[in-house]
Amino acid sequence: MANLRAWLAPERPGDDLITDQRERRMVWIELVIVLAVTLGLSGLSSLLSLVDALLQPVALSDQTVAINVPQADVSVIDLLKQLLGAVRLVAWGGLGAYLLYRSGMRLAAVGLDRTRLGADAAAGVGLAALIGVPGLGLYLLAHALGLNLAVAPSTLDDTWWRPIILTILAAGNAWAEEMLVVGYLISRLRHLGFRENTSLVTAAIVRGSYHLYQGFGGFIGNVIMGLVFGRIWQRTNRLWPLVIAHTLLDFVAFVGYSLLRGKVSWLP
Repeated sequence: MANLRAWLAPERPGDDLITDQRERRMVWIELVIVLAVTLGLSGLSSLLSLVDALLQPVALSDQTVAINVPQADVSVIDLLKQLLGAVRLVAWGGLGAYLLYRSGMRLAAVGLDRTRLGADAAAGVGLAALIGVPGLGLYLLAHALGLNLAVAPSTLDDTWWRPIILTILAAGNAWAEEMLVVGYLISRLRHLGFRENTSLVTAAIVRGSYHLYQGFGGFIGNVIMGLVFGRIWQRTNRLWPLVIAHTLLDFVAFVGYSLLRGKVSWLP
């Protein structure tokens, strides 16, 4: 019972609270700027995309949205632009890590050290399995109920570099999202005195917001994923398992879809 209570209502670490009012204002400004240039702005754009889809004369389930799409007609230029997108994702995550480091936190404090790579990898694989199968089921259910668009993880042409770039993008997505909405955001909310559950829910809603373009199922599924991932990080202080699990989930979605598209009847 004590362990369950600790998971449901964990105590907030007490040695990282910022009390200086000027510094607290600077942290709030920092949060607004970081979210405005990264995933927070993506959340607002995603909300508008969902509203636009709802205003269409056809049901959500009869519409399709693609995630990884061609960026140019010439193959080599398309490849280079896809790589630039991956660099942007790495930079977003790097920004969060850098700001935490500049604030006085060691990266090991958020679980980015390399002392437990084997255990982190095993935990990441297990977490991917825990989230992946129910996540796919939720997506198919939401689509069948008309609450979600049909999501095409990739519409890239069948080129030699497609599986390579999709793998790179999967890793970039994972690094950016887990670093920003878990390692960075929850840490900064701790500095401002937020309770652990409040920080967790806030981060999960931010995660769900930039998936709203997929529909209500995409939002709900990613909020649940955010609650699970965030709580695991709060309890273990290990970020690498989340990055590894997220990479595997996106790899299966991106590469698996590109291989199965048009070949299986149950895939919208």
